[in-house]
Amino acid sequence: MNGDHVSVVDSDNMKSPLLPVVNNDEPSENKTVVQHLRTIFAPNNCYIALGPLLCAVVCLCARLGGEDTTRARNMLGVLVWIFEWWLTEAVPMPITSMSPLFLFPLFGITSADDVASSYMDDVIALVLGSFILALAVEHYNIHRRLALNITMVFCVEPLNAPLLLLGICATTAFVSMWMHNVAATVMMMPVATGILQRLPSSSEMVHPAVGKFCKAVVLGVIYSAAIGGMSTLTGTGVNLILVGMWKSYFPESNAISFSQWFFFGFPLALCIFLVLWGILCVLYCPKGSGKALSPYLHKSHLCRELEMLGPMSFAEKMVLSVFGGLVLLWMTRNITQDIPGWGSLFHGRAGDGTVSVMMATLLFIIPNKIKKGEKLMDWGKCKKLPWNIVLLLGAGFAIADGVRSSGLAEVLSKGLVFLETAPYWAIAPTVCLIAATITEFTSNNATTTLLVPLLIEIAKTMRVHPLLLMVPGAIGAQFAFLLPTGTPSNVVGFTTGHIEIKDMIKTGLPLKIAGTAFLSVLMPTLGAYVFATKG
Repeated sequence: MNGDHVSVVDSDNMKSPLLPVVNNDEPSENKTVVQHLRTIFAPNNCYIALGPLLCAVVCLCARLGGEDTTRARNMLGVLVWIFEWWLTEAVPMPITSMSPLFLFPLFGITSADDVASSYMDDVIALVLGSFILALAVEHYNIHRRLALNITMVFCVEPLNAPLLLLGICATTAFVSMWMHNVAATVMMMPVATGILQRLPSSSEMVHPAVGKFCKAVVLGVIYSAAIGGMSTLTGTGVNLILVGMWKSYFPESNAISFSQWFFFGFPLALCIFLVLWGILCVLYCPKGSGKALSPYLHKSHLCRELEMLGPMSFAEKMVLSVFGGLVLLWMTRNITQDIPGWGSLFHGRAGDGTVSVMMATLLFIIPNKIKKGEKLMDWGKCKKLPWNIVLLLGAGFAIADGVRSSGLAEVLSKGLVFLETAPYWAIAPTVCLIAATITEFTSNNATTTLLVPLLIEIAKTMRVHPLLLMVPGAIGAQFAFLLPTGTPSNVVGFTTGHIEIKDMIKTGLPLKIAGTAFLSVLMPTLGAYVFATKG
């Protein structure tokens, strides 16, 4: 028992209370009126009250035009409320993400059952299954073994700094393809900084190339995680939000499959990745950097760390087998329009989420051969599941449904009639740049949730296929390369102390421009073929 009289209980004991028992036997301090007012009008409390206040102003004062726009006006008010709480974090983000569950029915936007269904569908199942597999990879330290093995391939003698940097960045991008990019950054940053710890600190008299290489590695990890996540549906929540909105707005159309997205996303990510590597080499790997780093980085160091991990256990091999089987099933569910995948055997009833949960379930059945009766995974290991991301995705789908069903998207799109005559080659990069700018100041997922429904209506106005605008908008929302606050991955890199904001701007700005250029070229060419947007 501590000074606050808090009883500590065993969290694994099912009979124990859910929360610590607090005994407030001591008399409370007498506060003055001024202190009470300061407590009531604290900034966080003001931000909490600002949400419903702005909602009330919109609902009472906004004039959207047209007949019977009450639901659309209420939806706009609720949207302002939710985004104000998201931006200020007055209420924890996962709780704000659940607010559509009560706001939509109370404001007459949609029924409780309809909004609740947005929080559990095939896309959410895909996320849950992949997160469980990612936790298994992390639990058995497979990501570290993978990183060390790949880095050893690129750590040649004599040391080639650009090649070693390529190995670290490529490993991060590969890991990020199969799990959320934030999780990939959190897992890979300790591996990268572990390599950097062998280098002397900046306070010592060292070659300038050492400090530059440290910057290159940290920037490479955070940007490679973002770029790798673009190539697959499971790499980032933005891709999943896009797929969910496509399914919601166009239920009669074919859903975007894992393999379909990969055939477009991977070439795009590869082009951007090569530009990233080139930028980092030019800015942070000057000639002679390999010679300056070679006394501190040697292949024997990596070999020693790999030996400490020991040989691969049965559990590691089984987790990798399950993971590989899942990727194979994802890639072969729908192959092409002419070559049906295994999904045709089930007449389209099985989705990517189906196999994701099925393969994750195997982890709770296969023994790990470490301890008798113990399986590869148990529910105790799943306590780290990122429910905040799951709820955020559900909120995004619910908002998209609300914007569509309330008529708000149609009302807002009436002011965009002038875009009907604009050529696509001009509007696509503009959409990407708008999304890439907004995402620097708010979350990628929030930017996508707000922007994509409007892009759908713009596409209808322009009489072009919606995906020709939806995809640039969603991918542009992932170009948060300039500020530490742009994404949690950026924060992870910034907190290492190796980089400054000017380093991010110097690297991120040309990367953002290059990404926009590649996207503007690939979307109407490769994208039109992969997503069958012609005809």
